[in-house]
Amino acid sequence: MNNDPQWKVTVADAAVGAEEAAAVTAVLESRWLSVGAVTRAFEEEFAERLGAADAVAVSSGTAALHLAALALGIGAGDEVITPSLNFVASAEVCALHGARPVFADVRSEQDPVIDPEEVRRLLTGRTRAVFAMHYAGYPADLAALRALCDEHGVALIEDAAHAPLVSVGGAMAGTVGDIGCFSFFATKNLTTGEGGMVVARDPGLLGRIRSMRSHFLTSTTMERMRTGGISYDVPAIGLNYRPTEISSAIGRVQLRRLTADRERRRALSTLYRQRLRGVGIPFAGRTGDSAHHLATVILPPGADREEVRAALRAAGVQTSVHYPPTHQFSYYRDHHHSTARPLPVTESIAPRLLTLPLHARMSDADAGLVADTLGGVLHRPAKA
Repeated sequence: MNNDPQWKVTVADAAVGAEEAAAVTAVLESRWLSVGAVTRAFEEEFAERLGAADAVAVSSGTAALHLAALALGIGAGDEVITPSLNFVASAEVCALHGARPVFADVRSEQDPVIDPEEVRRLLTGRTRAVFAMHYAGYPADLAALRALCDEHGVALIEDAAHAPLVSVGGAMAGTVGDIGCFSFFATKNLTTGEGGMVVARDPGLLGRIRSMRSHFLTSTTMERMRTGGISYDVPAIGLNYRPTEISSAIGRVQLRRLTADRERRRALSTLYRQRLRGVGIPFAGRTGDSAHHLATVILPPGADREEVRAALRAAGVQTSVHYPPTHQFSYYRDHHHSTARPLPVTESIAPRLLTLPLHARMSDADAGLVADTLGGVLHRPAKA
């Protein structure tokens, strides 16, 4: 977000404006702020764009992942395979209920998504689910993972936080797995500030997720206010993962903007690939659709990432890292012995990963500044 004057170009910036403001004002004027008609419209519109039968809006991407794990009954004694090169949420929602996260390596520097052959090696009789994360907006190999999970009777959960409305193999990312989870966090292509969405192939499973979103109450607050009823039952355990009408109103506008946003991101990604030299660019040879969510590069061996970031910072360019490998975090080392088995590809590229600015509010000149500054840092003579 570009509120700090030190930054000429930020890693992310929400493309929100007058339409979102008007949609929020309309909700405020309605005086109903929790889940209601606006949220239901957002769910239906999102599902239609995905080609899914229905969808459930939730309060965050992590809430979406958590509800997926709960709906599948993942718990103590179970194992769940997830890429370590990912945000920590997929591992934590399983570990929270006593399941063991089993960390998988990615395919390569050029294709840093979960490796189906690695998944095959890690499958055991205790495996309940595989999390497929669509890193940086590029789909994992869903055909291979779907076949593998079907063969072994294991659930496939798509972490599509980076990949809203990405086409893969004639379907949309999020609809190939048993459950698809999306995030609408402040830095995402489609943002509601905080928020998420869940889809599922089984309508019964999605209905369970909808009930779990709101304490598994058999009637909603809005329904009780409309009918005058006061009683409800709680047949199972749920949580409060409801979104607000405000976030859903923003989401509906953002959904309409998403195609134009995608095209701008695609153009900037192309410009980066034309201008950047001396760095590895993941997915540079990949054909097919992408959300172009992140512009990640892999610095050459021996480059000091913090020195590179400092030079970019001095030029007003903000950077980040996606992600520190989850298996190297102290909790997972201490409680799940996660570093006992090496992940050679992840461990090779993680210290060299760098996330450059990429968002629809960037100009070509912004991308040129980023590329030229990074190139200048990497190609300047070494200190004597």
